[in-house]
Amino acid sequence: MGTTHITTGENKSSRAKTLGARVLAYAFLALVTLLSLFPLILLIINSTRSNVDLTQGFSIIPGDYFIKNLTKAWNDTNLFTIPRGMINSFIIAASASLLTSYFSAMTAYGIHVYDFKGKKLAFNFILIIMMIPTQISAVGFLKLIGSFGMNNTYWPLIIPSIAAPSVFFYMKQYMQSTMPLEVIEAARVDGSNEFMTFNKIALPMLKPALAVQIIFAFVASWNNFFTPALVLSKSEKWTLPIMISVLRSNLNSNMGDLGEVYMMIMLSILPVIVVYFFVSKYIVQGVALGAVKG
Repeated sequence: MGTTHITTGENKSSRAKTLGARVLAYAFLALVTLLSLFPLILLIINSTRSNVDLTQGFSIIPGDYFIKNLTKAWNDTNLFTIPRGMINSFIIAASASLLTSYFSAMTAYGIHVYDFKGKKLAFNFILIIMMIPTQISAVGFLKLIGSFGMNNTYWPLIIPSIAAPSVFFYMKQYMQSTMPLEVIEAARVDGSNEFMTFNKIALPMLKPALAVQIIFAFVASWNNFFTPALVLSKSEKWTLPIMISVLRSNLNSNMGDLGEVYMMIMLSILPVIVVYFFVSKYIVQGVALGAVKG
């Protein structure tokens, strides 16, 4: 009897400790989630407040200017409109993300599948390029696109995305984890040519990784300000980050509206949130399967 009581008491104590640890874990995760979402919550609140209210300071109480700010931001035709900026950003981001994912996967496939002289040198060279900041080559890049007459076009923002060393590295590591060479050899034995093998066999195996890189590349291109600001000078060609920058610069001359700025920022991140909402499961799956082997 005594042993039974002791065992029961130990079980209850163990369950209580487990429950306490779980409660602490959930409380910590809830706090981290709140801290992570706080900037977004504050952005939504500020988009409902007037310019006068925003200049008076911080507040967590929503205002009643949401519709007015939305109407002003959506229909502001002084230099640009949000619909035009969204279309411009989407054309560039969608094209760049698809090209960078496909051709980086093709490059990684070539390095992973084929054995050739200089293979290690080519791999290391691509990794070295990954470490070079974009700003270093900006002057030469502008001269190059100027010589080709590509100023104020989307081509300089789309074509260079074909060569993306960071995407290549991720795809290469993913292939090492999930793509056995025996599958490729079997396809060759069955008479499949190299492009068919890549497109019909390799790409379906890379779906999670491709989904991850398409999302990341889309977000990076959507939020990119540096290169579009150098290339695009016509307002009808501007992307959303440039438009937001122009609105913010107007604030310094007392010509802008803080409510409109916050509303435009909120509208600019909505497409990204929608994309993440629908494909979040692919992000988790792709990152987990594409982890570097120890």
